[in-house]
Order: sequence, then C-alpha cells, then structure tokens
Amino acid sequence: MSKTQKSNPSNLQVLYEDNHLIVINKRVGDIVQGDKTGDTPLSDVIKQYLKEKYNKPGNVYLGVVHRLDRPTSGIVLFAKTSKALPRLNKMFADGSTQKTYWAIVKNPPEKETDMLVHWMVRNPKQNKSYAHSKEVPKSKKAILEYNVLQQLNNYFLLEIDLKTGRHHQIRAQLAAMGCWIKGDLKYGADRSNTDGGIHLHARRLQLQHPVTKELLTFTAPPPEDPVWDACTNA
Repeated sequence: MSKTQKSNPSNLQVLYEDNHLIVINKRVGDIVQGDKTGDTPLSDVIKQYLKEKYNKPGNVYLGVVHRLDRPTSGIVLFAKTSKALPRLNKMFADGSTQKTYWAIVKNPPEKETDMLVHWMVRNPKQNKSYAHSKEVPKSKKAILEYNVLQQLNNYFLLEIDLKTGRHHQIRAQLAAMGCWIKGDLKYGADRSNTDGGIHLHARRLQLQHPVTKELLTFTAPPPEDPVWDACTNA
C-alpha cells in the first residue's frame, strides 16, 4: 500500500452530505472500520472531518452502514444520525438499495452479459470466499449481473449489478468464471497493482433517503490511473 494516499480530514472525497447522511468516495487502502492492523479507519477520519467542519464539541455520531474491501475504491455511505442508521441498515439487509460496480478484468467473459449464481463459502482464516456452482454445506447464495462496457487494449471493463452482498462476492464470482480482477492476487491475478489495490470500484448507489424518502443516486469517479483513465476517457 506504500504508494497510496490515504483519506484524511483535509482530502476526504465527499460526494454528498445532509443532516442524516454522508457519502464518501473511498480511496484504495482505506479501511471502513477499525481492524487488527490498528490503522485509522475511514469512520474516524469522517468523525474528525465533521468535528472540524461544524466545530462540534464532544463526540461526533457516525454509523457504519456497509463496508468495502480495503483494496477496493468507491462509494461508502455513513449515517450521521441514530434515526437514519437502523433504516439504512434495513435497506442494505433486505436488498432495496441498487449497487453498481466497475471491474477491470484481464480475460474476456464468454458472454457479453450474463447473470452469475454461485453458492459462497467463506474461510475466515484465509479471509477468502469460494464460489461453488452448486449448493454446499454452510454456503450462501450469491447473485450478480454483469455486462461488458468496454474492451481496452489489454483489459475488459465490466459493469456489475450486485444482487446480494456476500463477502468478497464480486472478486470470487468473477474469478470462478476465469475473469479475475486486475491486481487481485488473492483471487488469481498474476501480479499486484503498485498501490496494493485492485481494479474494483463501487461506481453507483441508488436508494431512498431514510428520512425524506427522496430517491437518491450517487456516482463516484474511479481513481486516477492509466487503466481507469482509459475507461472514463473512451
């Protein structure tokens, strides 16, 4: 992760903020919540940002609604009020949010567009999930739809509509069909990216506002690097 600039209160990429929500474009290498590494999580960075922005004394409330893997970039939404948090948690749990990802893969999928259905088994010791074609003990059903958005010189840009939210779901399901994500050594890539990240980006999130009920759509630009730039400039 050495060449990555992490998020801090002064460079935080805020996509949207109101009284109840704050939506961030997460950088590669940011962790959403604290873990055993002891690195400062994005939740703490946002609390500090809000404390400084509004000159708040005491503790700042912030609820973690969902997570993105550390090597992944893109949209992460947080609750700023205790009223919004349980409502958002319910939306994410029951699948009433619409989550769209971009992934850059080396190998072309057999079909331009398809629905992938697997049964996922998580291995906590390896921090890895395995996608099975049939139901197996302790597995959870995983569904996504993809379509090929662009063919680049050496890669393919896939747009993914995530139907379920399993651990490492996109990474494992794409790897299962031989289309590992660029830089994703854990799931079959032949080499890592220089920033320690992978080319998986939470591109778009659509949901109903937990308080006003307005339909909201957020879109996050991908990180700046030659491969992502080729996708957005084509």
